[in-house]
Amino acid sequence: MSRIGKLPIVLPAGVTFEQKDNVITVKGPKGELKQSINPEIKVEVEGNEIKVTRPNDERQSRAQHGLYRALINNMVVGVSEGFKKELEIVGVGYRATNQGQVLELALGFSHAIYLKMPDEVKVEAKSERNKNPLITLESCDKQLLGQICAKIRSFRKPEPYKGKGVKFVGEVIRRKSGKTAAAK
Repeated sequence: MSRIGKLPIVLPAGVTFEQKDNVITVKGPKGELKQSINPEIKVEVEGNEIKVTRPNDERQSRAQHGLYRALINNMVVGVSEGFKKELEIVGVGYRATNQGQVLELALGFSHAIYLKMPDEVKVEAKSERNKNPLITLESCDKQLLGQICAKIRSFRKPEPYKGKGVKFVGEVIRRKSGKTAAAK
């Protein structure tokens, strides 16, 4: 049995779970999420717990058992607590500002980069003196949040020599030493 798949998911107070025609809907204080699932995977609610079961021990069923349990758990956590990611911009002259749902990035190119955020994602850019600019993203949808963070990071990935670029807060960049003086 899948170690992840056999764990029950606890429904917190204020979160409702609904299943109709292989589409799962989870509603909570932070929002509403939908996910379609494989009809072979059975999802049952017992009290305030959700249990995910599989029909057999075939390879495909075992893989999907853990996958759908993790997806449903992320939906429940997202609508009750939400997810938050922080990106840090390292580099001289690199800036980030936001007007509403539009994020403006100055990353050393000849032009500014404007990125319109979806309505489900809240964005906030902070710039303090003598500190690197921070971009804080919050959402109830973990998948969408990770996808947007990856998109922002792809504009200027951290390089290994000076460490300049967009990185996650707490991410460690492996540094390389530059050219050394020629030995005579």
